[in-house]
Amino acid sequence: MKQSELPLVGLICDREMIGPHPFHVAGEKYLNAIAEHSNCLPVLIPALATKSHIEQLIQTLDGILLTGGYSMVNPLHYQDEIAEEGTKLDNHRDNTSLLLIKKAIANNVPLLGICRGFQEMNVAQKGTLHQKLHQQDEFIEHRENKELPLAEQYGSSHEVSVNTNGKLYQIVGEQSLTVNSLHTQGINQLGQNLTIEATAPDGLIEAISVNGENNFALAVQWHPEWQVENNPISSKLFSAFGQACITRKQMRENNG
Repeated sequence: MKQSELPLVGLICDREMIGPHPFHVAGEKYLNAIAEHSNCLPVLIPALATKSHIEQLIQTLDGILLTGGYSMVNPLHYQDEIAEEGTKLDNHRDNTSLLLIKKAIANNVPLLGICRGFQEMNVAQKGTLHQKLHQQDEFIEHRENKELPLAEQYGSSHEVSVNTNGKLYQIVGEQSLTVNSLHTQGINQLGQNLTIEATAPDGLIEAISVNGENNFALAVQWHPEWQVENNPISSKLFSAFGQACITRKQMRENNG
């Protein structure tokens, strides 16, 4: 496929204060994964939450990647108690991504969610989150040790069991995967119209998909974008997402 014909994949931005000014940013590892392993052209979606912009994006984009991030989804979006003081929130991103997810699902725009994006997909579908997994005895430690080098933070952490009747299994062809784990929050109640695709040994949901035969709307709690070139399972996931975006582009052009 020629460079000018690549499908467009929007990556949701975080709103970060850098010095005295707000910036809209996305991690390079996500951009590289989309460009090199989905064979798509990544474009950034600013966290502006303007409805008219969302409508235009839905008509223009061939796929959407919901990136990970250092902020937490504001618990007010799932009717939970107010986040503890000092919790990093990003209301601009929440207000953009939750609307974008709903519109994308309604219009069959391919979606791939990672970590925070996984949690956003559940909340957008009226699910809830555990705000701090490590404060509950039933869960293993899912957070990374930030004092370790990045390679160790993103190293293998635990296995997940894959639902053999699900969409993730169709992509990876494995009943068990070893994944990294760098998150504080996780799914409490599963959202509406979602299927559990994988679970951790402690029962925590680790992958979900939106129900429906003809859509690609899949999210994982781990970070497949990290050194995807060295992980055949991650490569399969981004490749499958890229193929869904190609199909979306072709349909959009045929209906054009």
